[in-house]
Amino acid sequence: MAELTPLGIAVLALLTEGPKHAYEMYQLLLKRRNDRLVKVRPGSLYHTVERLARQEFVRATGTGRAGNRPERTTYELTAEGKQALADRVRSGIETYVNEYPLFPVVLSEAHTLSEEDALVGFRRRVADLDAWLAEVEEAVVDVKERGVPEPSWIAADYNRAQLAAEREWLNTLINRIESKDLSWRHRKSK
Repeated sequence: MAELTPLGIAVLALLTEGPKHAYEMYQLLLKRRNDRLVKVRPGSLYHTVERLARQEFVRATGTGRAGNRPERTTYELTAEGKQALADRVRSGIETYVNEYPLFPVVLSEAHTLSEEDALVGFRRRVADLDAWLAEVEEAVVDVKERGVPEPSWIAADYNRAQLAAEREWLNTLINRIESKDLSWRHRKSK
């Protein structure tokens, strides 16, 4: 059996709240800012729901139409889907997996840039991190004000800590380069 993708996990988790159609799931994922945790596109969401139905983790409960809108199929979580979700969440929490993000790769090759280019890039990334942090902070304030139980948004707190740690590390790196504590030797291409 195929392992649940991050989007598959998100879909099954939404269905623990009750039956929904795919467009409703998409809207909820965006409203809850889950698109910051999972790559959410309408096409991939519909494909994921269809795959989960083939795996019998969800089942169609009916089709309806509201006004001029297209017909929509509503899905509910099956017992197998609930178990698959619990198993995947548990294994994802218990087991560290190197997910091969891009940043460590480009960071390991940053030496190919001039000191000036590297500093410009690092500063831009810090500015982006500041913007992301502000957005996460806003989201955390929002869920607290709405009384959402903390276990429902601990991923936002984790994301906030990760972003802050990266920003701090980059600021230290920038300071080390600027103070010449870290000698930046640019290798020229031949």
